[in-house]
Amino acid sequence: MPRSLLTLLRRRLFWLTLLLTVWLLCSGQAQAGPIADRLAAFPNWGSKPTLAPAQGDLIYPDWLRGDWQLTSTLVDLAAPLAPELVTPGFEGNRDQLGQPVTCPVRFVAALPRSKGLIPIATNTPQTVADRAFNGLSLARAYLGDGAVKAVKVDAKNPNRQLTLLNDNRQLESTVTARSVETADDRFIAVERFQQVFRGGAIPYFNEVETTTAYRQEADRVLADQVTAVYLSPQDPDFLKAQNRPVALYRYRLELLMQT
Repeated sequence: MPRSLLTLLRRRLFWLTLLLTVWLLCSGQAQAGPIADRLAAFPNWGSKPTLAPAQGDLIYPDWLRGDWQLTSTLVDLAAPLAPELVTPGFEGNRDQLGQPVTCPVRFVAALPRSKGLIPIATNTPQTVADRAFNGLSLARAYLGDGAVKAVKVDAKNPNRQLTLLNDNRQLESTVTARSVETADDRFIAVERFQQVFRGGAIPYFNEVETTTAYRQEADRVLADQVTAVYLSPQDPDFLKAQNRPVALYRYRLELLMQT
């Protein structure tokens, strides 16, 4: 694939990565753990964390259930392997520092699903993200209403999401692994997912990991979120990176409850 086209795809995928990230939460007095420690060490991330395979949907605290107005602001970015490896478009993304993006998101009650052969132990509703609604809302906030046709979630696998774009382009995003840490009004989670962008001569692959730590306040939720971008095996510089992140983006999230 021509280098210029790779650059264009990566710049577009940067935004798609941000807006299709699954929402993760934390708060108040979370006990120290591997995820919290890694978040505190930003931007000194030398390798991928060990995560369990993703099974079923991500369950959130009930205090997140409801309709929210989300404001997401890029507050920092880093290229840990620079100057040897810097992804195309990284420097251009500095223009987004301090620029808030706002859109509605929601978390809903859902009955628990079985995880493979594991039977359901309770019929108590659990709080999950409305993935289709949130994905479409975020996509249009970042890319514009006309750029995104629809967001669909696999009925059999809540970890697989398909975003349909104009010009017969589409982005498939699948959560492959996750881990969570909880305590009181805090919830921290990290998820890793594979992305496949289709619409050119050949598919373009990407691997992204998002760590989010939310804390609950009186009428809002605040969060610290870091998105790490890794090179895919198809990239000519994959062996140089050795599973280390090539780009890190840090965001401040604020969710205000809507009445």
